[in-house]
Amino acid sequence: MSDPQPEMPIVPDAVDDSPPEDPRDFKEIALEAAMLLPNLIKLLYRMLRDPRVSYRKKAFIGAVLVYVVSPVDFVPDFVVGLGKIDDILLISVAIDNLMRGTDADVVLEHWDGSVDGLDLVRSVFAWGAEILPDSIRSVLPK
Repeated sequence: MSDPQPEMPIVPDAVDDSPPEDPRDFKEIALEAAMLLPNLIKLLYRMLRDPRVSYRKKAFIGAVLVYVVSPVDFVPDFVVGLGKIDDILLISVAIDNLMRGTDADVVLEHWDGSVDGLDLVRSVFAWGAEILPDSIRSVLPK
């Protein structure tokens, strides 16, 4: 007779394959994605006017905007493929710094879109900010 095999414990799958509770159609998702930019612009405008947001963070956003529109760049704009990278990186860092350093309730109060849309916006800008070395991020306004 052969020895009985020990029973393996049943481990639940790490991935939830069940359909979403309220499936959304493509039009709804596309409309939400298209509305991220206007919602982001409104969010930034409202946060810059809000007295609960640090003046230093507002000044940092302003300085980045001045840099982006100025003709002087770390990487000249005429360098194909790299010319806009410094602008995009600085914008990401400034927006991430503004959103990360402000109370979440204030950010949610000024956001017009869904929480999922805000999470997507935050993750995109956080990813851009993560590219910077810690030594540079440490001097950003708190």
